[in-house]
Amino acid sequence: MYVVPKSKWQLFLLRNFTAQNSLRFLCFQSSTTALTAPAPPELQELSAVVSRTVGGLDDLESSLNNFKASLTSSLVTQVIDSCKAEASTRRLLRFFLWSHKSLKCSLEDKDYNYAIRVFAGKKDHTALDILISDLKKEGRELESQTYATVAETLVKLGREDEALGIFKNLEKYKCPQDSFTVTAIVNALCAQGHAKRAEGVVWHHKDKICGVEQSVYRSLLYGWSEQENVKEARRIIKEMKSAGIMPDLFCYNTFLRCLCERNLKRNPSGLVPEALNVMMEMRSYKVVPTSVSYNILLSCLGRARRVKESCQILERMKKTGCSPDWMSYCLVIRVLYLTMRFGTGNKLVDEMIGKGLMPMCKFYYDLIGVLCAVERPYYALELFERMKRSSLGGYGPVYDVLIPKLCRGGDFEKGRELWDEAMNMGVDLCCSSDVLDPSITEVFKPTRKEEKISLVECSSAKFKFKERGKKNVRKVYKKKKKKKIINNKKKKISGAA
Repeated sequence: MYVVPKSKWQLFLLRNFTAQNSLRFLCFQSSTTALTAPAPPELQELSAVVSRTVGGLDDLESSLNNFKASLTSSLVTQVIDSCKAEASTRRLLRFFLWSHKSLKCSLEDKDYNYAIRVFAGKKDHTALDILISDLKKEGRELESQTYATVAETLVKLGREDEALGIFKNLEKYKCPQDSFTVTAIVNALCAQGHAKRAEGVVWHHKDKICGVEQSVYRSLLYGWSEQENVKEARRIIKEMKSAGIMPDLFCYNTFLRCLCERNLKRNPSGLVPEALNVMMEMRSYKVVPTSVSYNILLSCLGRARRVKESCQILERMKKTGCSPDWMSYCLVIRVLYLTMRFGTGNKLVDEMIGKGLMPMCKFYYDLIGVLCAVERPYYALELFERMKRSSLGGYGPVYDVLIPKLCRGGDFEKGRELWDEAMNMGVDLCCSSDVLDPSITEVFKPTRKEEKISLVECSSAKFKFKERGKKNVRKVYKKKKKKKIINNKKKKISGAA
């Protein structure tokens, strides 16, 4: 619900962390697959042919024609499932079309629907268009779940007209226009901010949304919030109340995000009072604001660099009985670090740890990235020591940022110390050992020089500024006087006439 802008250092930290996690996942996946039973030989043969990277599509089809074992509808689904992560969408499409031609009418509708969902997940519009048109020609049934996936993909690809076109003709696809499909198209449109078109669908199918009104209203509210249209979002909330559906915490948080994002761009001074009014309204309907509600406001205040108000909101949370979570502290500490208030920020870090809040690795990644971005690597080192004391793990991305940062700042000794520390802990580093070599790594020194100005120069500058001001005043006075004389002459001439 809240957005935190990231600097290049934070993005680098998160990218390294994601890469290391995916590497661990792949190792775990390979170890688990080794324990499972081996795949049938037919599946292995077809999967090897489809996932092969050598050869074109015609070569693929000729290899498939040499397949001698019996081909079944379930085997086609198994091959697509095993190859969808490795093989390109064009090879998968050619394999499916070859299977369809070989099996003729033996390919079941559920397997056809599965293939459509796979290509929708890969966001391949061409493959989707081919398979959906073939499904319609052959009179096959399009499952409601498949349509929901297709609608979401088409709207994401900017083809909302196609998604609506299929929805209007669902009967031709043997798919019912029921509450599920109506909700699916409304959700797909609203997720990308097409709230007006979604409202058109709701208006024409009011009789089909009985029982799912709350879900539909929540989607519409989210859609208008994506456009940051506060007026329309407020109208949806009023309609919900008039329909006897009380807005829940999600609805109010969505509206609060819409209001804060709009004020951030157009009226930063109105962020706090208007957000607090919404929270007061929430309490009047017995919806208690949570730390997520306050974090939406804190995120926008941080992006607007409203330091004093951020600290006041954090204190207000404590007084109103809403305990700040680690993200609340992170958002306030972040804006303090960005505005060079390092002492106050460090006090808040100690306060958070003293309260027993255990932040995730992202807390340290975010703040260490900020400190490196504002050229305070030694403050980042202090924060890193706190991270190590908490025994969170995941230190690799931090080492990958701090070691090059220190070496490029000229502190090769500290960089070497961190490198040895990481090696002793068995941490896999992405940065190269070349950064530790002063002959390879270029040291960046600040180029800005502070110029000292003497008191005599200051006084002379002030005198010149005053004299220039006096001359400007005289010029303005002369111009006004000239205009007055001209206007008086014009009045005399007009009076004489």
